[in-house]
Amino acid sequence: MAPDVVEPAANPALPGGDARPWSVPPALVVRGVRFDPALFCAPMAGITHAPFRRLVADFGGCGGFFTEMLPARWLLSQQAIPSPAVLRRPHEGPVVYQVLVGDPAHAEPVVRRLLPLEPAGIDLNCACPAPLARLSGAGGTLFSDRERLARIVATVRGAFPGLLSVKIRLGDAGDGWEERLVDRLRLFEDLGVDLITLHPRFAHEKWRGRPRHELYDAATAWTRLPILANGDLQDVRTVEANPSSWTRVAGLMLGRMAAIQPWVFAAWGRPFDPPPALEVWERFCAYVLEDYGPRRGFYRIKDWAPYYAANFLFSHTLSTIGRGARDLDDLLTRARDFLGSDPVRVRTPSLEIEK
Repeated sequence: MAPDVVEPAANPALPGGDARPWSVPPALVVRGVRFDPALFCAPMAGITHAPFRRLVADFGGCGGFFTEMLPARWLLSQQAIPSPAVLRRPHEGPVVYQVLVGDPAHAEPVVRRLLPLEPAGIDLNCACPAPLARLSGAGGTLFSDRERLARIVATVRGAFPGLLSVKIRLGDAGDGWEERLVDRLRLFEDLGVDLITLHPRFAHEKWRGRPRHELYDAATAWTRLPILANGDLQDVRTVEANPSSWTRVAGLMLGRMAAIQPWVFAAWGRPFDPPPALEVWERFCAYVLEDYGPRRGFYRIKDWAPYYAANFLFSHTLSTIGRGARDLDDLLTRARDFLGSDPVRVRTPSLEIEK
């Protein structure tokens, strides 16, 4: 069955009447779930937990969140529920739970584990190139194994009546990659997937090199399923630099830029003054400590520090504080001293994050 997709509406004008392509992506409705606008916060391991999503939701502008990547074995453990990785708050709006499944035997139990949380959708990670994904036969490795991929997708579809999405890359480089990609897109159609997120890099490239945004037009022609565009989206200027590449995608998914600037959705295509540097940091820290407590929260804050540091001219200062902090008090005190001095901001932060 083809998914229920709302036809894109006309893009609203910016203040002052300056209408621009994709200034605010129109709403998208898939299998009864409404994402308004069709701007999505990507799943990012160690980042898109409940405190971070709460922070982004405070600013507004994000039409849909994806949880951080949730490995099947962890989801089926005693530690998973309740956990800030799966916790959500009402003001976040729709939250899609991304799962990392490599063993077909885990597919149905994972769905049963998530059902009581009433997810807006379940997303199967078929893109991740990290060692954790490879060792478990999941992520990009699963995408390469057609038979096992079909079994897992079919099992999840059979067990879950709601929105089912899949995140993919271009697959393995080399001869025949286009044919393999088209084959997987058709497979997803046949198995009842509702939505696809495409990161246009090959599996081996990780986050290196230029993402092939120009392929979105072809990819959307290869399938009737709506496709979300993902990969190095910094701000609306990324889209405006080559608007013809984005005319047929159903929405935009921001990853590292959202981690760097949690207000990026509120600022998308609009004039926006960034909030005070220290205010954002302290709100994030308060949310993390509320959900994780001091011991685990210390490491979650350290994980985010290099991303937030990218906003500032002397980013190495905050990055060094994050890496070298002896304990929570040391981290908070030194970060407060730096951010409270009103550090100079850069106009366009780099997505190359030094951890």
